[in-house]
Amino acid sequence: MKLQVINIDGKKTENIELSDKIFSVKPNKNLIQSIVEWQLNHFKPRTAKTKQRNEVKGSTAKIYAQKGTGGARHSSRKAPIFVGGGVAHGPKGSVYKVKKINKKIRKLGLLYLLTQKNKVNSLFVVEDFKKEITKTKLFSQFLEKNKLQNSLIISDENSKSKIIKSARNIPNLKIIKQEGTNVYDLLKYKNVVFTITSIKSLQDRLSKWKNSIYLIQLFHQL
Repeated sequence: MKLQVINIDGKKTENIELSDKIFSVKPNKNLIQSIVEWQLNHFKPRTAKTKQRNEVKGSTAKIYAQKGTGGARHSSRKAPIFVGGGVAHGPKGSVYKVKKINKKIRKLGLLYLLTQKNKVNSLFVVEDFKKEITKTKLFSQFLEKNKLQNSLIISDENSKSKIIKSARNIPNLKIIKQEGTNVYDLLKYKNVVFTITSIKSLQDRLSKWKNSIYLIQLFHQL
């Protein structure tokens, strides 16, 4: 499979050869949904926390005698029924369960979405950015000229440092390094833009898993 490479001026410069085994995988919607749910569970902070009765500061002594008062029996003021006492069945902070998803399955999800982006012509490759772009206007013009608004830019580290200042204030645009490529961001943005270095690095990384991924793919087709 070949993709055309464009430069900062929007001109087509060369063709890059990509592996069909990586960019022509049959999609599986159920698998993608599972990966997205797993990813969102990891991103979502669990910060809500209430104190139980054993965590509330104060005396544990009985507030009055067990019998002879005519009132209900109580222990300490830290019981949940009292104002200032503990909270029963409240949120417990970071204690939560997340469904485990195998690393190979997550990589298979990447292959599915990269294939889909390629089919709908939303996969692009640009030349590595060798000169720093400091003006947001210039980078915005590059996106508009090539109809790359609402894009995820998957860049190599050197190119990212050259464009991050000019791109960080543009809406519906996100720049990540190749190592951070994930299913959620691929779904969220309409277009996916690689640099030459980043797409070659990603292809090499995913190719190491191709045998295991092929077996997993066969399993899901049964």
